[in-house]
Amino acid sequence: MTNRTVPRWSTFAPLLQRRTGSSRLQRRLDGAADIADLSRLAYRRAPKAVFDYVDGAASGEVTKARNAEAFGRVEFHPRVLRDVETVDTETTILGLPSSMPFAFGPTGFTRMMHTEGEAAVARVAARNGIPYALSTVGTTTIEDVAHASGDGRRWFQLYVVKDRERSREMLQRARRHGFDVLMLTVDVPVSGARLRDARSGISIPPSLTWRTFLNGAMHPAWLFDFLTTPPPNFETMGTGDGLPMTTVQLGTTSAAAFDSSVGYEDVAWFREVWQGKVVVKGVQRVDDAIRCADLGVEGIVVSNHGGRQLDRAVATLDLLPDVVAAVGGRTEVLVDGGVRSGADVVAAMALGARGVLVGRAYLYGLMAGGEAGVQRAFDLLAQDVRRSMQLLGVNTVAELSPSVNPGLVGLRP
Repeated sequence: MTNRTVPRWSTFAPLLQRRTGSSRLQRRLDGAADIADLSRLAYRRAPKAVFDYVDGAASGEVTKARNAEAFGRVEFHPRVLRDVETVDTETTILGLPSSMPFAFGPTGFTRMMHTEGEAAVARVAARNGIPYALSTVGTTTIEDVAHASGDGRRWFQLYVVKDRERSREMLQRARRHGFDVLMLTVDVPVSGARLRDARSGISIPPSLTWRTFLNGAMHPAWLFDFLTTPPPNFETMGTGDGLPMTTVQLGTTSAAAFDSSVGYEDVAWFREVWQGKVVVKGVQRVDDAIRCADLGVEGIVVSNHGGRQLDRAVATLDLLPDVVAAVGGRTEVLVDGGVRSGADVVAAMALGARGVLVGRAYLYGLMAGGEAGVQRAFDLLAQDVRRSMQLLGVNTVAELSPSVNPGLVGLRP
C-alpha cells in the first residue's frame, strides 16, 4: 500500500516559484518560449490593423507561406561525439564582426508598432553586438538612430526616390553619422498588393477614425502611447528636424515617391555617392545575382521582401544554394524571409549564407513590449543559434559553411 500524508503548507510552499523584481509585462515576455509566443503577445497588445501590417504580406500571402514552408523542409544531419561544451557564435558580416550570424533588417513605419520604434531596435542591436539596418521609410531620424546605437554597427537601407537629390542627401547624412553599409533595395518598383492593409485602411500618420479609436481602446497601452507622443512620420527622409507628411494610405507611398525606373546602370551612381560598401537587396534570380557580382557590389541579399511584394515568388531558402554557387565567393550572400528561430538562422548559414536578416521576429517583440520585447526576441534567437550549433556538433559559425561541412543540412523537395 502507498503511505499518504495530509499535505501541509510548509511542505509545498518552498516548491512554489516566486517572481519578484520584474513587471507584469517583463514576466509575460520572459514566459515567451519562442517567436510565435511573442507574436501572440503582440496580437493582444497592438490594434489589429497595426498587427496585420507587420504580419501580413501581398495578395494571397503565398510567398510568405512558402518562405516559412521552406524552413520546414530543412533536414539536419548532426555530427555526434564532438566536444560542444562551448560554441563561438561570432562571425564576420561585410567585413566587420557580429556577435551572431544575423542582423536586424530594415522595417518601415516602426514607431507605429510601438512609440520607442527604431531607437529601441538600434539600442538592442548595439548592446548585443549585431548590425541594424535603418529603413528609408523609418519613423526616426538618421541622427537619432545614430545616437541610440552609439558604437553599434548601423546600415542604411535605401528605397530610391524620384528626387535623386533627396537620395543623395539621405546617403550623405547617413555616412556622416557612421552608417557603414548601403543596402540598396531593388524589389519595390511599385508596392505589392497588401490586402490586409487595404481592408484595414491603415495609414501614416495613423488616422484616428471612430473605427480605429474603438479598436485602439481595446489596446489601452498602445492607445495611450499614440495619444501622448508625437505621431509617427517619415522622419528618416527628413533633414534632421523631421519630415511631417500628409496622411497617406500604406501601399500608395512607393507609387507616389519611389523611382520605378532604376536599372543596373544606376548602381555606379549610388556607389560614387556612398563611398562605402554597397549591398543589393531583393535578388530573386541566379542571373541577377551574377550580374550584381559583376558590378562589384560587396553583397547581395536573396530576398522577396518577406512575401510583401510579388506573390508566388520563389522561397528565398530554396534559391539560396544556387545563388551561392553561382557567385562563387565574389560577393557576400545574405538572405531573409521566413526566419522565426535560431535554427532557421543556422540552416541558412549551413546552406551558404554569410549572414541572415530578421524583420518580423523583432517587430513582434517590439509590439509585445517595446525595447524589452526586442531584447527578448534577440535572446530567443541567440539561445536557439547556440543550442542548434551544439546539437549539430559544431563549435564555430565557420564550421556551418557547406564548404567546411558538406551535407550538414539538406532541403527536402
